[in-house]
Amino acid sequence: MEARAIARHIRMSPRKARLVIDAIRGKGVNEALRIVGLSSKKASLPIRKTLESAIANAENRYDVDVDGLYVVRATVDMGKSLRRMQPRAYGRADVVRHHTSHVTIVVGDRERA
Repeated sequence: MEARAIARHIRMSPRKARLVIDAIRGKGVNEALRIVGLSSKKASLPIRKTLESAIANAENRYDVDVDGLYVVRATVDMGKSLRRMQPRAYGRADVVRHHTSHVTIVVGDRERA
């Protein structure tokens, strides 16, 4: 049994979000929630919401005990970049790219894994 949650188009670069995701991969959900809750990174809030959503999906769809769940897979992929123009000297312009991320978290049951 595996339940997943996906958060798309998060306004953060994937490189920064992977710092938090790497810390929770393979951990139990209670420990992962504790790690994300104590993290001072900006990425911890959307990752926490995605993790809580995956836990709720597992609880509602498969009626499993939450304490037996762990993070099977956690990935951060690159989303579309928002492009904005920045004025420069002599009437020129530079493109500023605001990167976005897609966060995928899959939780599963240890007994059936």
